[in-house]
Amino acid sequence: MSKELEAFIEYITVIKALSPRTIEAYSRDLGEIEQNAQKALVDIDSNTVFQILGTLSNKRTLNRKLSAFNSFLDFCHRNRFDSLSTKFSLSKVPKNLPKYVTYETIQAGLGMIDRSDWIGLRDYALILFLYATGSRISEALIAEEGDIEIEWLRIRHGKGEKERYVPIAHEALKALRAYQEASPYNKPYLWLNYRGEPLSRISAFKITQKYLGVSPHALRHSYATALILGGADLRVVQELLGHASLLTTQIYTHVQKQNLQETVLRHHPMAHS
Repeated sequence: MSKELEAFIEYITVIKALSPRTIEAYSRDLGEIEQNAQKALVDIDSNTVFQILGTLSNKRTLNRKLSAFNSFLDFCHRNRFDSLSTKFSLSKVPKNLPKYVTYETIQAGLGMIDRSDWIGLRDYALILFLYATGSRISEALIAEEGDIEIEWLRIRHGKGEKERYVPIAHEALKALRAYQEASPYNKPYLWLNYRGEPLSRISAFKITQKYLGVSPHALRHSYATALILGGADLRVVQELLGHASLLTTQIYTHVQKQNLQETVLRHHPMAHS
């Protein structure tokens, strides 16, 4: 790894305080480019970058790598590691609506869970918790008992280490308490596996996949979609989801537009002429 890349990684870790997963992705993507070019990133020309990344067919992967490289170039320019301020244009990616499930589907999945033991109660509570709070699975899995304040969840380690509060629906809180009372363990973390250790991301994925056929992240999208369809303001949804930019939240305006169109088609007299 070149000294410029090492300085950039230190910058996004210490100064920008990006999440560990983002830092890992930046390190991996930029390290691969540097390794393939067999020279320091700051010395790579644009033709070489496109030769290395030109074989990628997935536009999202391409954009992620180009975005990382742009961030690195901007860092180098501001710190005078190079003389040029180059930016690579990103490829257009279709704005597909994130996958989500309806409340009825979630209820049907919850009805499949055997709640005669504490593991079943945990699975039931976890699904309700994710849907009721809209938290990222990484945020949910590190949540502790002390993070619940009456009917609010304090999320301490969101993206960029930002703290936020989100309300928890009474039904989800009730399910959480039932699971905790039945659990044989008394540990600070809310979500535990059968050995009393913190639940892993893979285990959480298996739980939501088993009962709903989706990833835990789909429940976050389902939460946001339900709020938008219910008439919630986009900026409120942004705050609840912990999005740094409103642009990220605006993908849900597709839901809003679709709902408005369906309402017109269902109720306006000219829609039936």
